[in-house]
Amino acid sequence: MTALQAISPIDGRYHSKTKKLANYFSEEALIKYRVKVEIEYFIALIKHDLPQLKNIDSNIFNQLRAIYQDFSTDDALAVKETEKVTNHDVKAVEYFIKEKFDALGLDESKEFIHFGLTSQDINNTAVPLSLKEALEEVYYPEIQNLIDKLKELAENWKDIPMLARTHGQPASPTRLGKEIEVFVVRIEEQLQILKNTPAAAKFGGATGNFNAHKVAYPDRDWKAFGTTFVEKDLGLKHSFPTTQIEHYDYMAACFDALKRINTILIDLNRDFWSYISIDYFKQKIKEGEIGSSAMPHKVNPIDFENSEGNLGIANAIFEHLSAKLPISRLQRDLTDSTVLRNIGVPIGHTIIGLTSTLKGLNKLLLNESKLHQDLEDNWAVVAEAIQTILRREGYPKPYEALKGLTRTNEKITAVSIADFIETLDVNEDIKKELKVITPQNYTGI
Repeated sequence: MTALQAISPIDGRYHSKTKKLANYFSEEALIKYRVKVEIEYFIALIKHDLPQLKNIDSNIFNQLRAIYQDFSTDDALAVKETEKVTNHDVKAVEYFIKEKFDALGLDESKEFIHFGLTSQDINNTAVPLSLKEALEEVYYPEIQNLIDKLKELAENWKDIPMLARTHGQPASPTRLGKEIEVFVVRIEEQLQILKNTPAAAKFGGATGNFNAHKVAYPDRDWKAFGTTFVEKDLGLKHSFPTTQIEHYDYMAACFDALKRINTILIDLNRDFWSYISIDYFKQKIKEGEIGSSAMPHKVNPIDFENSEGNLGIANAIFEHLSAKLPISRLQRDLTDSTVLRNIGVPIGHTIIGLTSTLKGLNKLLLNESKLHQDLEDNWAVVAEAIQTILRREGYPKPYEALKGLTRTNEKITAVSIADFIETLDVNEDIKKELKVITPQNYTGI
C-alpha cells in the first residue's frame, strides 16, 4: 500500500506528520508492547523467587529484554502467522516468546510465560504504556513547540494596542500580546491536568482477583506483587480492584483533557482566522503557491482551517472513547478491545492540527497600521474610561452622559470626544486627565 492508496489521510496525505505514531499505535507496535509486558512479567516472576525459576541466572535478563528491544517487522509477521491458527492475538504472542525461549535454553521454564494471566492483563498494560510513551515522546514535544511559538509572539507583540471585539463589536482596547497570552495560559493549565492524569493498568488475572496465582502459590502476596510490577517495572498506576478489564476511567480523563486542549486550539485557530480576515495580519507568500484556482490574488488562511478540521475530527473520536471505554457489561465484554485499536487515530489528527497551527503562526506578518487605523476609527471606546473617572469624581449620571454622546449614528472622533470633555462641569485638571486618554493607550494592565 502506498500513501495514495491509504483510506485514512493519517496514513496517506499527512503521513509525514504522523509516521512517528506508528511506533506506538500500529498493529506491529501493539504486538511489541505485548511482548515487552510478557517478558518483563517473566523477569518479575524470577525476582519473586518462585522455586521453579530459582535456577535462572539474572545474567540472562538482557537477552530476554532483547526479544522486545530488537523486535522487528519480521517478528510481527511471525506472530500474525501464528494468530491465523490460534485466532487469538495474545496467545500468538505467548507462542512466539516460547520459541525464543527454546533458543535461549529456557524450554523448561516456558510455562511461566503468561503464568496465571488472562489476555487483558497484557492488553491493559500494553495499551496504556503505549499511550503514555506516545504522549511523552511525540505529543508533549509537539504541543510545547506550539506553546513556545505563542510565547514568542506574545512577547514580541506585548505592547501592540488592539481594538477588542466583544459580541463582534468594538470594545475596550486590549493588547495583541496579551490576547495571545490568554491562550498560552489556558493550554498550559490544561496540559498540566493531562500530565497529572495517571496512566492506569489492570493486572490481576481472569476476573481481577489473582485467582490462578493464589491457588498455585497461596502463601504469596500477589496483590503486592502486581502493584510492584505495574508501578515499579512498567511505570503505570495499578488499578485494583477491577473486573477482567481495566475500567478506563483514567484513560477517559486523558482523552477528555486532550479534547479540552484541542478545543482551546480550535478557539485560537478561529481567532487568528478572524484577525487575518480583518487584515490585522498578512501572510508570508511562498513561491509557486496558489491560493485559489480562480482568483490569483488570494492568500488563504488554510493552515488554521486545516488545524480546525483535524482537531474537530480528533475531538469527535476522543468524545466516543471517553464515553464508551468506561462501560463494560458485567465483568467484561469485547467492545473495549476494538475501540482501543483506534486510539492512535485522534492522536494522529491532533498532531496534524498542532503542526498546521504552528505552520500558520509562522506565516503571520503583523499589519500594525491596520490595528492603529481600527483604533482611530473607534474613539467611542474611550467612553468607558471617561465615565469611570467621572464616577470617581461624583459627577451626576456619567454613564448616561456618555451614552448620549456615543450611541448615535454620528462618527465619534478625537475631536468630538475633546469637544464633549470641554462641556463637562469639572475642573481643568480633570479635563486634562480625560484628554490624554486615547484608544491606543487605554489598554489596562
